[in-house]
Amino acid sequence: MAVRVTPIHGDFVARVTGVDLTRPLDDATFADVEAAFETFGVVVFPDQDIGDDQQIAFSERFGPLEPSVRRHRERAVANPLISDISNVGPDGGILAADSEAMSYNRGNQLWHSDSSFKRVPSKASLLSAREIPPAAGETEFADMRAAWEALAPEMQARIEGLVAEHSLAYSRATMGYDAGSTFFDVEKQEVPPVPQAMVRTSPVTGRKSLYVGSHASHIRGMDREAGRALLDTLLAHAAEDRFVHAHAWSVGDLVMWDNRCVNHRGRPWDAGKYRRIMRRTTVAGEAPTA
Repeated sequence: MAVRVTPIHGDFVARVTGVDLTRPLDDATFADVEAAFETFGVVVFPDQDIGDDQQIAFSERFGPLEPSVRRHRERAVANPLISDISNVGPDGGILAADSEAMSYNRGNQLWHSDSSFKRVPSKASLLSAREIPPAAGETEFADMRAAWEALAPEMQARIEGLVAEHSLAYSRATMGYDAGSTFFDVEKQEVPPVPQAMVRTSPVTGRKSLYVGSHASHIRGMDREAGRALLDTLLAHAAEDRFVHAHAWSVGDLVMWDNRCVNHRGRPWDAGKYRRIMRRTTVAGEAPTA
């Protein structure tokens, strides 16, 4: 079957069918998939009954993978290249709402780009739905290219060249996670605060995008209060309905998105009653942004 790419939200988000990700893709098929990823920013592959090893193999076609920042914790998944985005613990039971893992995971409900808290931020994320609740638990995506293009020229000129400081500890603390007392020392050493450019340019399409999210604590060289106000203004702008697509999950969906130009956030569900098991792989970036 030939690859079919169906746009969902204009030039943002596409559904890709005619591929079987349980098997290696030939070069021509992969080229079509990669082109869809670069063009649309978010690509949805439905009906992919894949396991962790198959997800890793497909993800590695796009580049080396990042290990999970939480690989030092007790986890339901042993492979460090897989991030376990779920409410199910190593014993198979639903995690308590006040557990450390659920407290940490609440940060995923904020608009963010995966791994922007790393000196070299990630290129892409791939999330596979293994088990989902009967309702809610969607993932929302924001097109940061369109958000940039919709800014007034005066605002574009104001922010181009600015650098924000990104910190995982900062973003998690805003959702009540006490990073100071519960992060292992090795985690704090691995992801200290880092600088990131607030505007990025795609090396493939040449389109510019905003690069701000919940990990950005302040703008370097700017008064803290004024910088925070500017970041909040830009985040609110990028979260307007015209830039956002909500993906309602089905078991077997694999969704891939471009962290260089897409923000996302998870939406809540009745996590005390229903299991939700998602597996994420993260493709590493190539260079610092600032």
